[in-house]
Amino acid sequence: MKTKGKIAVVAPASRLAPETAEKVTALALRLYGAAAPEIFFHPQCFLSAGHFAGSDAERSAAFLDVANDGAYGAVWFARGGYGSCRIEDRVFSELNENARQKTYLGYSDMGNLLARLYAARAGQPVHGPMPQDINRSNGDAAITRALAWLIDADPKALEPVAQSGKKIAAFNLTILSHLIGTPWLPDLSGHIILVEEVSEYHYRIDRAFFTVTSNEAIRRAAGIMLGRCSDIPENAVAFGSDEEAICRYWCERSGIPYLGRADIGHDASNRIVPFGRVLTA
Repeated sequence: MKTKGKIAVVAPASRLAPETAEKVTALALRLYGAAAPEIFFHPQCFLSAGHFAGSDAERSAAFLDVANDGAYGAVWFARGGYGSCRIEDRVFSELNENARQKTYLGYSDMGNLLARLYAARAGQPVHGPMPQDINRSNGDAAITRALAWLIDADPKALEPVAQSGKKIAAFNLTILSHLIGTPWLPDLSGHIILVEEVSEYHYRIDRAFFTVTSNEAIRRAAGIMLGRCSDIPENAVAFGSDEEAICRYWCERSGIPYLGRADIGHDASNRIVPFGRVLTA
């Protein structure tokens, strides 16, 4: 859905550098000129508390602040890292009607929040690029794609399966495996589930697929698509199978259809995947 109002950026996990915010704002101005959306970077984005962008309480308060504020039509998560699973549970019971009308965009560690929001039927969770991605090679393309979806719901920004009319959801594989057994995991029955991974050994990818595909609820999915698995470390002993062979193995063993590759990943080519069934003009 097109965003009505300003775009708010918060950092539920790791800190965003101020210069990154400046680069994103400058790019939006170059792309849209006088029609550029107002992008509000919450001051919490720039806090630092150990690994996190502020304390759990500060990060939780910032997220709730922008989610419940009707002036913002979208919440854009600043970056991944780690920490979104530490957002306080009370936040989700305090979401108001404004929060339930918003788009929430992010990926990687933000899959925790996308899952929780989807389970609560709060707004439109969307897997896609974040402001931090501007620092990648060809990062401007990632931000351009994200803004095209947030501002105009441009179907060209979508991963092709999003236009299939089927229910979909996308996650980092490790995050999805860690959601298993928690109340944050939404009902993904009948969904095509897209997964991607970064910086994990093949044996860890294998273990994550074991956890995911062993779950009875996940076995009711319509199928699994594999995104890019990048920066895979070299193990001392070769695993013997690449990531696609691993995915195929666990899909076959669990009876979940393997539906091929997906155009998502920890890179500038990461495409947009709105959760649920996408309606495009």
